[in-house]
Amino acid sequence: MNQAFSQSPALPANHPLIIQDAEKSTAESALLKAYRGGVGDRRPVWFMRQAGRSLPEYRKLREGTTMLESCLIPEMASEITLQPVRRHDVDAAIFFSDIVIPLKLAGIGVEIQPGVGPVLDAPIRTAADIDNLPELTDDMFQPITDAVKLTVAELGARPLIGFAGAPYTVAAYMVEGRPSRDHLGPRAMMHNDPESWDRLMAWTAEASGRFLRAQIMAGASVGQLFDSWAGSLSRTNYQTKVMPYSTQAIEYIADLTGDNGVPLVHFGTGTAEILDLMRDAGASVVGVDYRLRLDEANRRLGNTPGPDGRTTVPLQGNIDPALLAANWDVLEAHVREVIAQGAEAPGHVLNLGHGVPPTTDPTVLSRVVELIHSIDY
Repeated sequence: MNQAFSQSPALPANHPLIIQDAEKSTAESALLKAYRGGVGDRRPVWFMRQAGRSLPEYRKLREGTTMLESCLIPEMASEITLQPVRRHDVDAAIFFSDIVIPLKLAGIGVEIQPGVGPVLDAPIRTAADIDNLPELTDDMFQPITDAVKLTVAELGARPLIGFAGAPYTVAAYMVEGRPSRDHLGPRAMMHNDPESWDRLMAWTAEASGRFLRAQIMAGASVGQLFDSWAGSLSRTNYQTKVMPYSTQAIEYIADLTGDNGVPLVHFGTGTAEILDLMRDAGASVVGVDYRLRLDEANRRLGNTPGPDGRTTVPLQGNIDPALLAANWDVLEAHVREVIAQGAEAPGHVLNLGHGVPPTTDPTVLSRVVELIHSIDY
């Protein structure tokens, strides 16, 4: 019996992690092996924001279409997801979407304003606002599942990574109504009106969890919870006001994980002081941004055992995105140093310590991938 199926009986029989067809199975891919602490046939690498503004083929395809529209046209979202795989030979595709898509599909007025980011028609700031939040259903994710299925059919044995914004980051956008530098609104609400905060976070945890589950059930082999703004919080506030809801979101896929099930990557920016808490929220892999060395991240995780007895987890990261614009000798030395630092972890997937800057020369990313693949374990 396939071991992955025995660990994750909730996955569909044709899911890439458990299917018996070698040309479609992702279970033995370099990415999945690294996420599980093993070694594959080459060092795995993919980049956050690898699909998007840095690619001329993306800009051409997106002409005349808004960001959120492009996420909700299955054929377009699938094509955008596949573009960097064809160009760069990365070891995984990251599903092209946005963390506010669950809000959009639920009927909340939100758009991505160019040069600004997500902007809501009406911020969510009072108990009455939370009372009026729409009910979430699995049916609303049909455009997402359609796009995932189209993408997986083209990827073959290369894994697709599904992702969702973590509850705090989604809630921060909802309270502020737009991007913010300091997130004073959500930080104030969690103390001034803790009951409303808890209700809002429960709603966003459900939205994120359902969104992530929909992608995995449709064929994604990995999930990533992305907490862009967790670094704005103190350790105590994260642990008491946020972490329980990240756990709640992850619990929506708990029956799909396990030793040979779907790995869950938990990534945030500015989160060096809470990496152990992000792990303990339910992650099997911890993403590290460019601010902290991987060997130090591994040390911190190894010295702070989680409640289930784990002392370390595989790491993902953490090439500095700024160095993509540096001279090649500088960038190559940096990539090699990141690999050396990651060697201390029980598994390591190369990535950026944040996303691909829109001004990045795509040929540089391709060259970085070639370099990483050329370096033996």
